[in-house]
Amino acid sequence: MASYPPIPRSRENDYTAEAAAARRAFATEQTGVALEHVGAHSFDPAVLPGNIEHFTGVAQIPIGLAGPLLVDGEHAQGEFYVPLATTEGTLVASYNRGMKLLRAAGGVKVTVVDDAMQRAPVFIFDSAREARDFATWLDLHFGEIKAAAEATTSTGRLRDVERYLAGRFCFTRFNYTTGDAAGQNMTGKATLAACEWIRARHPELRHYTLEANLATDKKHSHINLLRTRGKRVVAEALIPDEVMRAVMNVSTDRVYRARQVATLGGQLSGLANNGSHSANGITAMFIACGQDVANVAESHAAMVYTELRENGDYYYSITMPALIVATYGGGTGLPTQRECLELLGCYGQGTVRKFAEIVGATVLCGEISLGAAIVAEEWVSAHDTYGRNRP
Repeated sequence: MASYPPIPRSRENDYTAEAAAARRAFATEQTGVALEHVGAHSFDPAVLPGNIEHFTGVAQIPIGLAGPLLVDGEHAQGEFYVPLATTEGTLVASYNRGMKLLRAAGGVKVTVVDDAMQRAPVFIFDSAREARDFATWLDLHFGEIKAAAEATTSTGRLRDVERYLAGRFCFTRFNYTTGDAAGQNMTGKATLAACEWIRARHPELRHYTLEANLATDKKHSHINLLRTRGKRVVAEALIPDEVMRAVMNVSTDRVYRARQVATLGGQLSGLANNGSHSANGITAMFIACGQDVANVAESHAAMVYTELRENGDYYYSITMPALIVATYGGGTGLPTQRECLELLGCYGQGTVRKFAEIVGATVLCGEISLGAAIVAEEWVSAHDTYGRNRP
C-alpha cells in the first residue's frame, strides 16, 4: 500500500498562524502552487476550533450589499441592507432591483408558520405486529421520552414524534424546536438519549439506528415540503401594475402569464421548486452570515403562488418549507460572519426568526426581479452588462 506524506498538524495547538503556514508550505511543496491569497485573513485562528480542521487559510468571496429591503414581519420590521456573498455577476443587482420594486409596493410581508428540526431513528423488531405495538407505546411514554431528550439541551424542546410503519420497522421523526441554533447536532444528541431510554425499557426492541434517512439531512425531500424542516416561511407581496411598469418595464399581466407557463414547465420537469432561483439568494446570504451552506439543498425548496387581481395588482407569495437558519452557534460567531449578521440586527439569541423573515423577503425580491427580467427580455443583456469579467 502506497504511503503519502501526512498533512502537517500540531498536537499542542493546531489553531495558530504557524500551523496554518506550515500547511500552506506543505501544499506548495506537494503541488508547486503558492497560496498567497489563501493565507491572507484578518482573524486569529484561535477562534476556529469547532468550525474547521487542518485550517490552512480562507476562501475570499466578495460581499455586495442590496437594499434597503422593506420587511413587514412579526420579528423583522423596517428596512435592512442585506449582505450577499457571491461571485456571480448580476446577482446583487437583480436582488437590489427586486428590493426597489417591493419597497415601492409597500414591502414584503413575511410569516414564520412552523418550526421543527428532526432526527429520524428507526426501531427494529421481530415482526410488524411488535413494531405496530411500539408505535402505541411511544404515545403512552411520550412525557418520559421528552424528559430524557431535553435533559441533554438547555434550549431544545421535543414537540412530537411522528411514526411510519413499514415491514418490521417503526420509522420515526423526532421533531424539536431548537432556539436560535439550526439544531442538527442538538437534535442528534437529544434523540440518542431518548433512544437509549427506550432501549432500556422496551424488551422487544431488537435494535435501533439513530438516523434512518427520514430526516433527509442535506437533501431535498417531499416529506419536508409537507412536514417542515427548520423554519417554514411564507413571504408575500402585492404589486400595483403601475409600480411594476415603472421599475421593471413590464406589466403585471405579462409577468403573471409567464409565471403560469413557468409553473407548467416546472411540473413537466419534476422540480421541487416552481419558482425561479431561490437558491441564489439563500446561498449568498448563507455564506455571508455563517450558515451551513450545505443546508441550501433543503432550504431552496419552495412553492410559488400568484394571482392577478381585477384591478391589475399582482399578488405573489413564496412558501419555503425547509429554511434552516441559525443566529447562534456554528459559523455565526466567526468574525466576518458575525459582522454580516450584525448588519441585519440578527446576531445572537432571540433573533433567528427575524433572520428567517429577512431571508424569506430577500428570496421573494429575487424571484420577482428575475421573472420580470425574463419577460421584459432584459435577462441576457443584464448578464452581458454585469456578469462578464472577460473581454
